[in-house]
Amino acid sequence: MCGIVGLHLREPSLHPRLGELLTGMLGEMVDRGPDSAGMAIYGDPTFSPAGHASVSVLGAEPGIAAAASAALGVDVTAIDLPPTTVLHAPVPAHELTTAIRSVDPGATVIGLGDEVTVLKGMGDPLDLAREFGLPAASGWQGVGHTRMATESAVTAAGSHPFAVGPDQCLVHNGSFSNHLSVKRELEAEGVVFDSENDTEVGARFVAKHLAEGADLEKALRLLGERFDGFYTLLVSTADSFAVVRDPIACKPAIVAETDAYVAMASEFRALAHLPGIADAHLFEPEPDRVYVWNR
Repeated sequence: MCGIVGLHLREPSLHPRLGELLTGMLGEMVDRGPDSAGMAIYGDPTFSPAGHASVSVLGAEPGIAAAASAALGVDVTAIDLPPTTVLHAPVPAHELTTAIRSVDPGATVIGLGDEVTVLKGMGDPLDLAREFGLPAASGWQGVGHTRMATESAVTAAGSHPFAVGPDQCLVHNGSFSNHLSVKRELEAEGVVFDSENDTEVGARFVAKHLAEGADLEKALRLLGERFDGFYTLLVSTADSFAVVRDPIACKPAIVAETDAYVAMASEFRALAHLPGIADAHLFEPEPDRVYVWNR
């Protein structure tokens, strides 16, 4: 059992409140996943400065920013939010990622892009959110996850979201039963994995199809055709916010939609404090249907 929350803001006047609202949502999901947590923020000017790529890593060595600066020939800055380190540079995200992996092969990249910053850790999710400064964050979209580990170890690397493509995040409540078979297929195609988590297999499957030209709806339909198991997924990109459930809708999900936002959570209590919730269109996503909202 895990907890998912996500918020896609349509109303710019709410952008300064993104972190505050997402923190409140995450706090309601602590009892669904007290082991570890992760969150992703899109559009915060501190976490994702304009004109800079952002790359989040775990296990960074001291001096990683200076080493990456030397490798790239540009200034690389770092925000240290243990166990996550966020690095910024005025280069494309893939170039910064390559430099980081070159100068610190032991570090694990957990997020990259121009819009998104990913933060992960172990412990109480609400404590982590406060330590990361989430309540003060602004932006236009955010996702969060509280994890109760079942199929792999409790580690920061095993927490969600899995963000393996540029500005992409995937969070998951449930389990894939055939993920090892899919993982072997992807590895045969050259895909490299960072964890033993089944969710990473889903994230890399989606990222592969997005990179090959599929849109997010098509990539998630292909996932539904290939993966077995019980799941609710929330997937975000630089311009999209999507929800899908397995064919029998085994895992809970509820969506609230207004003119100002689209919000999704594992339970309604995570949505209850949102502005205008009394007038929101509330619904449970139908089984095996992909819902996509675009920026």
